[in-house]
Amino acid sequence: MNRIDTPSSWDERSTLNALHDYARATAVEKCEGLSDEDARRAPLATSPLMTMSGLVNHLRWNEHYWFEVMFLGGEDRGPWTDEDPDAEFTVELQEPLARVIEAYEAQCGKVRELIAGISLDERSHGADSRGDHLTLRWVIGHMTEETARHNGHLDILRELIDGTTGS
Repeated sequence: MNRIDTPSSWDERSTLNALHDYARATAVEKCEGLSDEDARRAPLATSPLMTMSGLVNHLRWNEHYWFEVMFLGGEDRGPWTDEDPDAEFTVELQEPLARVIEAYEAQCGKVRELIAGISLDERSHGADSRGDHLTLRWVIGHMTEETARHNGHLDILRELIDGTTGS
C-alpha cells in the first residue's frame, strides 16, 4: 500500500479514499521490521488481547464486516462467535505477521473493488443499532476513524515492544 494522504483529484470520493488508504498503509508500516514473536506479544498487562498481529487482524475483519456484511449485505465470515466476540484478536495469532498483513491488504483491495462504482449516498443493506441504514460515505469515514484510532494503539504497542516510535 502506498502511504500518501493527498488524493489524486480533489473530489469527495478521492479525498475519502486517500485518507482511508493512508490510515490503512500506516497500520502496515507500524509493523515493519517486527518479528513474528514480537507481533504476538501483549505488553499491556490490562489488555491481554492487544497485540500487533491481533490489531491488524481486527482491522482486516472490520473491513470485511463494515463493507461486505453491513453495507453490501454479504455473508459474515468473521471469526467471532457469541462465545468469543473478540476472536479476531486471537484466532490467527499463530500465523506469521507477514500472512496477517497480506490478508489485511487483500481484504482492503477487495473492498476497494467492491465499492468502486457505488455512490457515496447509497445506503447500507444492514441497519445500525438505531435502525439507520448508513451511507457509503459514513462507512468509509467510520473505517478511516477506526483504523486511525487503532494506529495509535499500534504506536503504543510498538514502542513498548522495541522502542520504535514515529510515523
